[in-house]
Amino acid sequence: MSELITAELVDLDLSATTKDAAARSLAERMVAAHRVTDLDGFLADVAAREAQMPTGLDGGIGIPHCRSEHVNAPTLAFGRSGAGIDFGAADGPADLIFLIAAPAGADDDHLTILSGLARRLMDPEFTAALRAGTDPRAVAALIRGEEAPEEPEQEQVETGKQEQAQEQAQEQAETGTEAVGGTGAAESVPFRIVAVTSCPTGIAHTYMAAESLAAAGRAEGVEVTVETQGSAGFKKLDPAVVAAADAVIWAHDVEVREKARFRGKPLVDVGVKAGINRPAELIAEARRKAERGETATAAGSDKASGSGDGDGDGDRDGNGSGADHAHFGVRLRTYLMSGVSYMVPFVAAGGLLIALSFAIGGYEIASAKSVADHFVWGEADSWAALLNQIGSAAFGFLVPVLAGYIAYGMADRPALVPGFVGGAIALTVNAGFLGGLVAGLLAGAVVMAVQRVPVHATLRGIMPVLVIPLIASAVVGFLMFIVVGKPIASLQNALTDWLNGLSGSNAVILGVVLGLMMCFDMGGPLNKVAYAFAVGGLADPTPGSLKVMAAVMAAGMVPPLAMALATTVRRKLFTKTERENGRAAWVLGASFITEGAIPFAAADPLRVIPSVMAGGAVTGALSMAFGATLRAPHGGVFVVPLIGEPFLYLLAIAAGTLVATVLVVLLKGARRTAPEAAGDAGADGSRVTVAA
Repeated sequence: MSELITAELVDLDLSATTKDAAARSLAERMVAAHRVTDLDGFLADVAAREAQMPTGLDGGIGIPHCRSEHVNAPTLAFGRSGAGIDFGAADGPADLIFLIAAPAGADDDHLTILSGLARRLMDPEFTAALRAGTDPRAVAALIRGEEAPEEPEQEQVETGKQEQAQEQAQEQAETGTEAVGGTGAAESVPFRIVAVTSCPTGIAHTYMAAESLAAAGRAEGVEVTVETQGSAGFKKLDPAVVAAADAVIWAHDVEVREKARFRGKPLVDVGVKAGINRPAELIAEARRKAERGETATAAGSDKASGSGDGDGDGDRDGNGSGADHAHFGVRLRTYLMSGVSYMVPFVAAGGLLIALSFAIGGYEIASAKSVADHFVWGEADSWAALLNQIGSAAFGFLVPVLAGYIAYGMADRPALVPGFVGGAIALTVNAGFLGGLVAGLLAGAVVMAVQRVPVHATLRGIMPVLVIPLIASAVVGFLMFIVVGKPIASLQNALTDWLNGLSGSNAVILGVVLGLMMCFDMGGPLNKVAYAFAVGGLADPTPGSLKVMAAVMAAGMVPPLAMALATTVRRKLFTKTERENGRAAWVLGASFITEGAIPFAAADPLRVIPSVMAGGAVTGALSMAFGATLRAPHGGVFVVPLIGEPFLYLLAIAAGTLVATVLVVLLKGARRTAPEAAGDAGADGSRVTVAA
């Protein structure tokens, strides 16, 4: 681990007083060590990750971390704070700060070592040694594991020997004894739990939750085997271990992979931080569910999407059972967001390439001959045509990817093939974006129905790779070609005609609605629905769909820009941390990263959210009224040259930003009755955690 941390990356007297200042101080050491190429770009990535979920852990630990294209080598910096820094942990400030930087394409070996560090942070002896260290070289060596045996590089954390668990499972299968509640030798068999842990970045929380659950299992006399689905990939639990398990715990903030393995077991489904902070409670809940005979009837659970129980742990419901009992609307939202999240990279890559081609060769470049037949190295038009055709190829995947991953979110990997097939057929019959939505839902539903059909044991091995894709693809293909494809195509054409005919008050009303949606949850489900509606029109652009895309991007820029302006003009209304976030929000807003306003909304939702919604509605309405158009799905102010009516477009953004700023300043000023109202406890004395 010597290449990840050195003495120069250790600060035993970290003077920063806020998490942003701490991240900057440690990141500056990374820049000096030539591990980070762009300080501000890297810190923006750290802030975006922090906005998803606080990185403070019980026990005085803060682990800000991210993947970033501005990192050229996996790097770890450590700082020790005497006063403590608030990273959002329930038990107070953190004095041990680890800044983890992973390149966008970090190799598995380095990520495995980082995961080993995350596990060691759950060891009180290790953290005590870090607090007692006085020499940066010795502390760096301790973190590298040079003074103690290195953690095993494996993706499963066990409280007992897995081989023993497999042997016991085999003996039970041969003798017919029960794992719990039997007689004779079976009575000595411990309660068995299998668990899955995962987090958005897959670097730290994933492995800390695994180690925390394992340690709690040892203390409770429970056999816990954990599968970590992290950035370094994952090694599946042995089927015999899963079969012998008495209960299942999922501590995750991203979708659990291959969920069907756990069907029929008592299930506790929570966010990853619950696995770190209260593992004993989760184990006790798993035992109670097993005693009551509760089982998970579906293939798996939906992960929380911007909602939870208010404690930041992301529990899926009151008793942790997850989506088995979730409302249909919640499950549907999760399925659709799964498809949209996988579609967005295709949108960004394809759309920006097409926009760049227009900037170089003009809009007529879309009708150029294939560059495979005609390409002149010295002609700008040939390069523009090349970019346009690459971008168009990427755009061609939008609907199939959307449909495929909606189906994947519903029924896991067996649903991918029928989902992609249905999406491709939607394009064939001109059903477009709406057809992709329906095809994905149909594919997922068909696969879920087939999975419920009892089959002989000899067929189970070929069901997910042969039988289910074959049957489901045939059924979905029939439905899309013969039954629903043409009606959806007619609806899509009607929607296109409506968008093209929008003018006057109708266009303004649509702009208001889209602006409100973009600013309500700032990267959450409503924001994504509005964004998906806009980018869906770019696959076959019309004047109306280009106006919608412009309004959506303009409104999405308002929240961070408004917060940045508010922290500049009325600094005393905001905490020191918020003022620092405000500086970063200028860049995030200009780049169309709406999530840059989440820290402000989390601290004071009742004043910030209505204010930015009002500003977004003004911007959306003005953009539509001005007739601004946009062919790029992203880019913020950096794609202004590609915008129709660019000066009026910027005026719409400025107007909405000003409205939101004035409202938030007035609301905060009306609430502020004493100078200490802007203290460290938050904008209104409360602290609210929002998971993006």
